[in-house]
Amino acid sequence: MESGDLTLADGRTLHWYDAGGDGAPVVWHHGTGNTGEPPQPLLAGAARRGLRFLGLDRPGYGGSTPLTGRDVAEAARLTQALADHRGLGRFAVLGHSGGGPHALACGALLGDRVTAAVSVAGPAPLGPVAAEGRDWYAGFAPYGAASLRAAEQGRAARMAYEESGADDDFGFLPSDEEALRGEWSWFLTVVRSGNANGPGPSVDDDLATVTAWGYDVEDVACPTLLVHGAEDRVVPAAHSRWLARHVPGAQLWEEPEVGHLGVLVRRGDDVLGWVQAQAPDSE
Repeated sequence: MESGDLTLADGRTLHWYDAGGDGAPVVWHHGTGNTGEPPQPLLAGAARRGLRFLGLDRPGYGGSTPLTGRDVAEAARLTQALADHRGLGRFAVLGHSGGGPHALACGALLGDRVTAAVSVAGPAPLGPVAAEGRDWYAGFAPYGAASLRAAEQGRAARMAYEESGADDDFGFLPSDEEALRGEWSWFLTVVRSGNANGPGPSVDDDLATVTAWGYDVEDVACPTLLVHGAEDRVVPAAHSRWLARHVPGAQLWEEPEVGHLGVLVRRGDDVLGWVQAQAPDSE
């Protein structure tokens, strides 16, 4: 896995990853509290399918400069900068959990440069959901609900909640925990690196999630796949169901009896097959 630093136009650093090869590019958007290394358990399958994984650390994570007050749309700007830097033409985007909205941002804001967008276990936008009279927080485990409600009150309140240690029920299922004992222990590696710089990047992710995203999901203009575990308590499956009603032409795969991590373990290779099917014949 090659990695490096890109100096952005405003002087900030963007840390990136590239699995290499000449396959169709897929840019990975990592979950909250992780760093941007593409998922190790999917690399071999991606290569077999003629796909090339890249990734980036969102601001504050890993080697990327923090950016307090960033919105979700910032991910599209960073992805475009990475694509230009690595000489990519068109590319797909794939996000898990908190990375889902960031992947969709690329589909909404980068035009036909994006061949496909996938959100796995990702949230829907709070404002538009609430405007329909729906409870955005319904089904969240205690930690997720409380931390995101704190984020609605601002950065100081979210940071104070993080430091309080008030809740420890994150909503992971036994099947999620079982996955961490196999090849998907990779998750533990990116969680460790994702927390190495303290809670600030995760706090900024949460603030971006519960405030205006900087784009409308109705503007996602590429083929879109939404994948969710039906038993997810970290981000409830109702979020992908809502997105499926609002992202034009989106497909929804709802997987029974799995949760937040298990859905990527069970359907990850199928997701790569779907991405492969959307790839242009040549670049």
